[in-house]
Amino acid sequence: MRFGDSNISPFPQRGSATQVGFERREIERILGLYGRMVAAGHWKDYAMDMRRDVAIFAAFRRASERPQMRIEKRPSERNRQGMWSLRGEQGQVLKRGHDLAGVLAPIERKLMKLVGD
Repeated sequence: MRFGDSNISPFPQRGSATQVGFERREIERILGLYGRMVAAGHWKDYAMDMRRDVAIFAAFRRASERPQMRIEKRPSERNRQGMWSLRGEQGQVLKRGHDLAGVLAPIERKLMKLVGD
């Protein structure tokens, strides 16, 4: 008997992830950066989306706008250019990498200020 001929559905495979998510260390790092960007007046809101193939953290200047930056985690890209990517407001890829810290570096550079003597 085949599954298509009856109302029996196959049991889900063990070990297959139903959605991608952020680990605790990753979300702490991202929210720490978000807090500093809010304090600097660059961001005002954020959203997270956990899908089957990607987890997205989006930061907004205003809630009514498109996200200014999106941090995406795609485990399927791990062996290619890295599972982390930073996307701009228009959706263009600004940075990719295997390490979250390297992908967040362009945003953290915005927070640096030169201190005069």
